[in-house]
Amino acid sequence: MESANENVVKRLVACINDRRVELMDELFHDDAVMHWPQSGELVRGAENRRGIYNAFPQLPTITPRRLVSGGDLVVLEASLDYEGPTYETVFIFEFRDGKIATETAYWSEAFEAPAWRAQWVEKT
Repeated sequence: MESANENVVKRLVACINDRRVELMDELFHDDAVMHWPQSGELVRGAENRRGIYNAFPQLPTITPRRLVSGGDLVVLEASLDYEGPTYETVFIFEFRDGKIATETAYWSEAFEAPAWRAQWVEKT
């Protein structure tokens, strides 16, 4: 059974895929924080979030792979396709009162698996 918070994350994916980033204001608190540990960046507040998403050179197409939640926490595993590089991504969303309060995102560009471990793995 889907939670209300999961539905908010699905709406977020849809608004980015539809290039309708203005809808993000309905999904995030005005004081929400987006944390990107790999680049050491913290985006604080609606004005900064809007600035980044409106200046984005190219928004990705997001393909969700797995969505899990419990209480005020939702985790989304997804692929981000920038019509070139594809990134495997994990988003961790923390909710407050039905809106996103914190988003933490980890991403890595997809890479070819090394041949030395082929005998022990399945390719997906």
